[in-house]
Amino acid sequence: MTPDPYDVHDDDEPRPRGRVLDEDRGALPYALLHGEALVVCAAWAVGEAGVRLLDHGTPWSEVQEEGGPLLLHDSLCPATPAEFLADCVARATATGRVVVGVRPVTDTVKQVSDGVVGGTVDREGLRVLCSPVVLPAEVVRRLPDLPSTDLATLLDALVLPLGQDRSAWLELVEAPAEARRVRDLDDVRLLEQLTGRPDALPGS
Repeated sequence: MTPDPYDVHDDDEPRPRGRVLDEDRGALPYALLHGEALVVCAAWAVGEAGVRLLDHGTPWSEVQEEGGPLLLHDSLCPATPAEFLADCVARATATGRVVVGVRPVTDTVKQVSDGVVGGTVDREGLRVLCSPVVLPAEVVRRLPDLPSTDLATLLDALVLPLGQDRSAWLELVEAPAEARRVRDLDDVRLLEQLTGRPDALPGS
């Protein structure tokens, strides 16, 4: 089990809170990975990262009042290691920037103009959003509510309160391979092969 990085005797800093996002994702968060629902695997990882899991019904005003960073973990990235989640929380706390887990783009990307497929786009600088998104305490305080439970939409919504220059408030962190996002049941089976065994999952 991952050691809790937030000692119970440390009263100076509020304990980070977290939510596992399963809204508007259909039935896929409840598919089984090594015998456990994806949403359960994601919740285990949040707990092992030393983050207190919030109920879906927790009012936003209560989240703001407690202070501390807020980790948003996508249930469709169920095998994300707890150590990576904890690192993202620590980065957001230290820098005050929104921290986002990303993966390199591996698919071929083509240019399209007026419906005509053109040349291949260089993938070197491209990244695909996975999980988590960590909102530092100051960002949580400034938001009137959580703009969206879709992480890409959420990041777009943060531009209005935080500014067009994303480099000033956003940090992208490359996530490990097992943190990849699943899009369907075939992806779940591939993730099972990648993680290798049930005890490789957080909480096992």
